[in-house]
Amino acid sequence: MGILNVTPDSFSDGGECDRPERALERARHMIGEGATIIDVGGESTRPGAGSVSALEEQSRILPIIEALSSDGDCIVSVDTYRAETARLAVAAGAHIVNDVHGLQREPDIAHVAAEAGAGLVIMHTGRDREKLADVIADQFLFLNRSLEIARNAGIPDDCIVLDPGFAFAKSGEENLELMARFGELRALGFPWLVGTSRKRLAHHLVGDSDEGRDVGTAATSVILRLKGASIFRVHNVGINRDALAFADAVRERENTAE
Repeated sequence: MGILNVTPDSFSDGGECDRPERALERARHMIGEGATIIDVGGESTRPGAGSVSALEEQSRILPIIEALSSDGDCIVSVDTYRAETARLAVAAGAHIVNDVHGLQREPDIAHVAAEAGAGLVIMHTGRDREKLADVIADQFLFLNRSLEIARNAGIPDDCIVLDPGFAFAKSGEENLELMARFGELRALGFPWLVGTSRKRLAHHLVGDSDEGRDVGTAATSVILRLKGASIFRVHNVGINRDALAFADAVRERENTAE
């Protein structure tokens, strides 16, 4: 899943895709490198980022979603927590709704996904809530509530992917603990999307440059693939595609040995 932030202030690539032609060029570059999903967002989720109005978010992303869906070269995901933005995005051609608030900020977004028959990514977050001390217990607490909202809206389980929300109100130690124990999350019975790309969770190990962060991202992608993750939301598609090829070769060898 290639990240396409149509924003001026995202933490890594803010301003790079602030015009439709630049955004589409970036999306097509990521598709050429191997992305099968493009995740389009119009509001930065970095800590401390200013909020934007629903109209501003929609004006940024809807033309891009419509153009990408018309091309037919990729699956299109909309990164939003707003029910109305999600409704307009699926009408414009988005196939997936990706909610970083796990349906718990605007629960009506679940009905939008259900009515459209869209795929749904439900992300865990620690923001604006009291967390449990144990990182895995908190994942189960939050995500089971989100799954209840999804099921009550009529979304089939096979349309749902979960995301543990690396770095969303999680300390460096919590992120590493979550990564080390990631296999425990498979007990929920859903496929997992992970988004570690260029986040500061490993900057003390690999450096704070984009190059260092891309190397760190690729390393975490390999670790999480070996622990069962299925979808990788990244800025640098090429380096992660190559790293994951090694991880899949190891997995294949393990399966053959069994």
